[in-house]
Amino acid sequence: MESHGAQGHWVLTLGPLEIGWEVLTTWLIMALLGLGSWLLTRRFTDDPGRLQTMTEGIISVIEGAIEAVLPGHTWRVLPFVGTLWIFLTVANLIGLVPGLDSPTTEISVTGALAILVFMSVHWFGIRSEGLWGYLKHYVSPSPLLLPFHIIGEITRTLALAVRLFGNIMSMENAALIILMVMGFLAPIPILMLHIIEALVQTYIFGMLALIFIAGAISSQGKPSSRREP
Repeated sequence: MESHGAQGHWVLTLGPLEIGWEVLTTWLIMALLGLGSWLLTRRFTDDPGRLQTMTEGIISVIEGAIEAVLPGHTWRVLPFVGTLWIFLTVANLIGLVPGLDSPTTEISVTGALAILVFMSVHWFGIRSEGLWGYLKHYVSPSPLLLPFHIIGEITRTLALAVRLFGNIMSMENAALIILMVMGFLAPIPILMLHIIEALVQTYIFGMLALIFIAGAISSQGKPSSRREP
């Protein structure tokens, strides 16, 4: 086992396997979120304190956003979309921590997230309509549209990955250039701009994923009135 720098970043080498800094940072975020979720939920009571109230408030906001786009199916997609929003919020903002970079500045990370969205769209579509019922829309109203549907699925997945990667990378590079030119004369406005832009990109990515999932679930699908596991 050894670690070495690669283009200014550290890489962990395990035999023939190289684990980049973006993977290590992603693992760190996953571990922090997993541990934080466990610590938060294990102390939930019927008489909530401030921390529990804040947590429930965040979940309620996410639930409301999903319900506005996909009414009746909120608890079906909440675990995936909610986790996606929370993960991206931390991933986009972790670059503010000295010595760490946002993993979403790497196309490999945003590409992996886009592939997860791509797979989830088909998963929820098939789960809602059945395999044949879902696949049928690819040849409706004419089988001649099948190639165009396939191209559309691929291009929107690529666009999802490139959009997040390009915006976060350009945002961090712009902040770095401004700090190099102006020093620390205007750190607070730059910091606020970084936070706002990171949250905006998080919202856009999650909302696009939600819209894609909503498109896969037919309006004829039976709404879910109960909290699904």
